Amino acid sequence: MAPRSEPVMESRARLNRERVLGTAIRLADAEGIERLTMRKLGVELGVEAMSLYNHVSNKGDLLHGMIDAVFAEIELPPPADDWKTALRKRSLSVREMLSRHPWANGLMDSGTSPGPATLRHHDRVLGTFRRAGFSVAMTAHAFSVLDAYIYGFAKQERGLPFDSGEQAAAMAHVMLAHLPANEYPHLAELTSQHVLQPGYSFAEEFGFGLDLVLDGLERARDAE
Repeated sequence: MAPRSEPVMESRARLNRERVLGTAIRLADAEGIERLTMRKLGVELGVEAMSLYNHVSNKGDLLHGMIDAVFAEIELPPPADDWKTALRKRSLSVREMLSRHPWANGLMDSGTSPGPATLRHHDRVLGTFRRAGFSVAMTAHAFSVLDAYIYGFAKQERGLPFDSGEQAAAMAHVMLAHLPANEYPHLAELTSQHVLQPGYSFAEEFGFGLDLVLDGLERARDAE
């Protein structure tokens, strides 16, 4: 029995909150957040599920910790940059994080006990708007609009039935073959003149839309 207990004891000795959260994030990345259970997490870590409660108080605390950990991956808006450049960098970083952790989309602001990385992130974004001359009310509007665009685009992108320009082109060819151009002229036009053009990538739409949002927020600030 001793040879069996030693690895378990060693695993328990190394167990800490950071390792629990990191393993939970990897499981959620691979299988989805809905399939993450304390039992499965314990098996992955080589411990009994009850041992996890020495590091997270419950499933809710685990989720809060996971969200805070992925918030820590986002690039904070650099204070030295002008506000649009800083928030553009931050927005691109959020989208990249969501591509790594798609399960986090929809949970980012749902926690009732935000952690230090979450609070630091929100405070820096709010401060970036305020230093740029946005009023408190306009800052609230701007933050809401910006994140709605980022999270919404990431969700739409995740739901697409293709992952690359090549796959999009293949689907477009199939659509055109079954798409009566006289009945759906604008769909046929968009497919043939845009989607099937060399270098097409739906992902490129993100930057175009992001610039529209930031430019619109600038106009709203100036008009206030």
